[in-house]
Amino acid sequence: MSQKEYQLIIYEKKGRAAAITINRPKLMNALNTTVANEMSDALVDAEADDNIRVIVITGAGDRAFCAGADIGELAVLSGVQARDFSLRAQSLTTLIERIRKPVVAKINGLCLGGGNEVAMSCDFRIASDKAAFGQPEINLGIIPGMGGTQRLTRLMGKTKAVEMNMLGEMIPAAEAHRLGLVNKVVPAEELDKAVDGLVERLVSKGPIALGLVKLAVNNGMDMDINRALYYEAECFGAACGTEDAKEGTKAFIEKRRPEFKGR
Repeated sequence: MSQKEYQLIIYEKKGRAAAITINRPKLMNALNTTVANEMSDALVDAEADDNIRVIVITGAGDRAFCAGADIGELAVLSGVQARDFSLRAQSLTTLIERIRKPVVAKINGLCLGGGNEVAMSCDFRIASDKAAFGQPEINLGIIPGMGGTQRLTRLMGKTKAVEMNMLGEMIPAAEAHRLGLVNKVVPAEELDKAVDGLVERLVSKGPIALGLVKLAVNNGMDMDINRALYYEAECFGAACGTEDAKEGTKAFIEKRRPEFKGR
């Protein structure tokens, strides 16, 4: 295991996985500029490391994944400063969404405001049954600024997204799963095992193909169906031209597990 030192996050690499843990448990792992900058730095490092196939994001302790933005930092911002803060924060969630590696949110507790927005930018969301989700910004007289009005709508549909954003109420993990906000809910004591199992399954897949799936899904959502299908064909062609594709088809014919190299 290797680790790079940061002030407010813990960044670790173990095997083929990198883990980023927001480390402010006394403040419910609240997001501030330092946290966002450190997470971005760690994500860039993980993306550049050819040995890393999967990235996991979580929060320290068992109370919160991330309970939202640091209100003390927000409270002193002017309108223009708040807009710039939002754009910088959005750069973090956009980075998570665009990285060519699967990113898993390991949601161990409260997942609110900016925390929910970070989780929504991940490819997988695995939640403890003690987790709760919400966009409570409306209760402060503001609105989400890291994608809450946009990604929530895309994941759950307009009706429930408007409800969550306008009422600012929390929903339990089971309801979040029913609405399509999370992939899976497990008992709190089984969260580590569930995420480790998902990571193991993802590591066994071809890394180039995983990245191309991510590109095709995320970029295709903003295209009309004809453009999206053509884009899928381009991604399909890119995947089929790799050494991994040759290895995968050969392994299938030889009735063995493929050994993907990411080439």
